[in-house]
Amino acid sequence: MDKYSWIGLFLIALILIGFSIINRPTPEQLEARRQYYDSIRVADSVAHVKELEKMAFQLQAQQAADTVSEADKEAVAHRLYGDFAPAAMLEEEQLVVSTDKLILTFSSKGARIEQAQLTEYKAYGDTVNPLSLFRGDEAALDFSFIHRGNDYLHTSELNFKLVGNEMLTDTLRKVTWRLPTEVDNTWLDFVYLIPTNDYMVRFAIEPHNIQNVLSLNTTSTEMQWNAKIPQQERGRKFEDRYATLQYMFVNGDVKNLSESKQESKRLNTALRWIAYKDQFFSTVLISDESYESADVESSFPVDPLTGKRDMRYIKQYQTHATLAFDPQQNTALHFRLYMGPNHYNTLKAYDKGVEKADRLNLKKLVPLGWKIVAWINQILVIPMFDLFTSWGLHIGLIIFLMTLVIKIIILPFVFSSYRSSAKMRVLKPQIEEINNKYPADKMQERQQATMALYQKAGVSPMSGCLPMLFQFPVLMAMFWFFPTAIELRGKSFLWADDLSTYDAVFTWSTNIPLIGNHLSLFCLLMTLANIAYTYFNMQSQAGGGQEMKIMKWMMYLMPLMFFFIFNDYAAGLSYYYLLSLMITILQTMIFRWAIDDEKLLREMQAKQQKNEKKPKKSGFMARLEKMQREQQQYMREQAKKNARR
Repeated sequence: MDKYSWIGLFLIALILIGFSIINRPTPEQLEARRQYYDSIRVADSVAHVKELEKMAFQLQAQQAADTVSEADKEAVAHRLYGDFAPAAMLEEEQLVVSTDKLILTFSSKGARIEQAQLTEYKAYGDTVNPLSLFRGDEAALDFSFIHRGNDYLHTSELNFKLVGNEMLTDTLRKVTWRLPTEVDNTWLDFVYLIPTNDYMVRFAIEPHNIQNVLSLNTTSTEMQWNAKIPQQERGRKFEDRYATLQYMFVNGDVKNLSESKQESKRLNTALRWIAYKDQFFSTVLISDESYESADVESSFPVDPLTGKRDMRYIKQYQTHATLAFDPQQNTALHFRLYMGPNHYNTLKAYDKGVEKADRLNLKKLVPLGWKIVAWINQILVIPMFDLFTSWGLHIGLIIFLMTLVIKIIILPFVFSSYRSSAKMRVLKPQIEEINNKYPADKMQERQQATMALYQKAGVSPMSGCLPMLFQFPVLMAMFWFFPTAIELRGKSFLWADDLSTYDAVFTWSTNIPLIGNHLSLFCLLMTLANIAYTYFNMQSQAGGGQEMKIMKWMMYLMPLMFFFIFNDYAAGLSYYYLLSLMITILQTMIFRWAIDDEKLLREMQAKQQKNEKKPKKSGFMARLEKMQREQQQYMREQAKKNARR
């Protein structure tokens, strides 16, 4: 380094030292900062001590310790909970409400639903007990407020008093839980309206002069909702795949967190509902006033004893949301709580007769595929399935009829595709002559001659592909429908005891890569049918050469790939594809019998002669030939340029 560099470094050092001296805090500022951090440590210490005291108080209450007098308990409760001390002194009690759809167990601790059971469903492997969406500590709902002592009041810590349990009508029950206070004519009610034949429960937080005991600055309340989703199905892989936390913004857009990994999001836009979703069931908390903002998180639960993933559960969801709350006006908060199946028609019915801006769009809890695929499911597949189900038919026959109807719908496209393949097949000798006339190094001339032959014979290479493109959305619609159709859950057919999951006929303890620990019979039969279909399909293909041989091998490998993919899929889907392939093979045999290759060749030869006399090019062929001429011209120009060099 030269002397100027050293001088520059010295000046920079002087500037930094001078800047630090000028901005150094004064002794008064240092003292103020020390007092600030001391106050934070004291506040944290006091909060921690108070939490420990609350835990000790709750433990004493549970044990009903005789060594502590009632007066002492009241004194401790008053110091810890202030005006809400009477709620802390209450003993926990439970209430069970049974309806045609639900069995709800309420706990006075937090006035929450402690267990929700669905009477019409059972968990896989349990033929006795109703299916439980959650029970005990698997779910917790808490609302927090700031009371006059500037301490947070958590409803989950206090016991409510049951003050109402009555039938308003023949179809609606009202349950009221009250959070009492020491102040006269002041309380907070949690009110549940429970229909006898529905999965949607209405829930309201109704304040009554609660402003007397809350902070004057109260303008909102915080909601904390946590839940673990227990495994309910046999096929854990698919339950993992479809379980997710979903939410809808007030503008109607429905989003979700990742199904395959842990994810959390901060949502600053108002929300209408938040759903804790499993493959076939969901718990949805709907706010009629909307959530102002929310932090949502989806994770994999961990066993506290082992530190490893708790395999009893699929996912763990958490929500921390903010809701506007004005105690001065005694304004209630209104919610709806859906606890039920992800059944498309059931969820869709909640929007019947509702203005578009107020629709819940709960039907989007059922994944039906991309937009065009979902559209096919909504207007064709689901109505057809519902129609056949309404006839009281067996599920195996229903799937067969659906397959048959779909095959009839796409029959014109299949026939068009096969006829195009037949034309290509009967032209095979002429194509081979062209291949022999033009060797591989004259590929462009070979292509031109082949396209000229197709034009004269009235054959379009694309005519066999386009019909297949029309069939693809229908095939994808069925691919999405069967794994998510709760109607298949628990339905047996032949050897499959549940068409919504795989039909394992052989199982083993070791997990084998690609295939897992079982063999699904419907999937195996589908694979064999697919190989047979590939064989029949290859017989109608024209052309030869090394490229064609490689393509044929690839076509035979695809059914084997599908076997490894579908071995874990719903048996209902494999059964559908098996029927579809068998019908397709039968169609192919009928088409071969109906289409006379010699007659078709004579028709094409007659067309060739007619076109030779009066050639007529299709738009596609004309564009293709134009592109070929332009390519030849470009190659000639490039050759001339290279020759000059």
